[in-house]
Amino acid sequence: MTPRARHRTPAAAHSRAAVSPDTSTSIDPREFRRTLGRFATGVTVITTVSGETVHGMTANAFMSVSLDPPLVTVAVDHRARMHRLLEETGRYGVSILAENQELLARHFGGRPQVSEEPRFEWQHGLPLIEGAVAHLVCRIVQAVPAGDHTLFIGQVEHLDCRDGAPLLFYGGNYRCLEVQLHDSGAWWW
Repeated sequence: MTPRARHRTPAAAHSRAAVSPDTSTSIDPREFRRTLGRFATGVTVITTVSGETVHGMTANAFMSVSLDPPLVTVAVDHRARMHRLLEETGRYGVSILAENQELLARHFGGRPQVSEEPRFEWQHGLPLIEGAVAHLVCRIVQAVPAGDHTLFIGQVEHLDCRDGAPLLFYGGNYRCLEVQLHDSGAWWW
């Protein structure tokens, strides 16, 4: 018997039919947020441009979707201004923030603390955060409604990265990577 045969999934799991989520769930939203806060993520700023105005939004609900073709997705709340802008522009930039860019994360998260205007570099007509550890420029190929958010799937048209440690988000706080010496004497990141 092959490993695949031993671990069969129900036929319904393979169905392409959409199943509506149960909105009568008894999950407490605060406990849900606290639980998911135990999953450490990187921190990104999603950017687009409308007319001559740059718009940005801090997001940690970002992930890769496919290598071939290269696809990523970001989840955006239906009520966010960025939601409407992404629908209108059809493109977005992703800046994966460096560990020293917490103030920029707060700025684009709606808590401006930066005394000077954020600085951008432009790639393929989109603004990207200067000094970020990585950048992607994406063309939206699909928008998938999911509860109170939409997943904007983007095909990567440009990317670049540099050395440096990323900014992290864990337990409701921004954090940095730390090098720790384990009992074995080995260094781990």
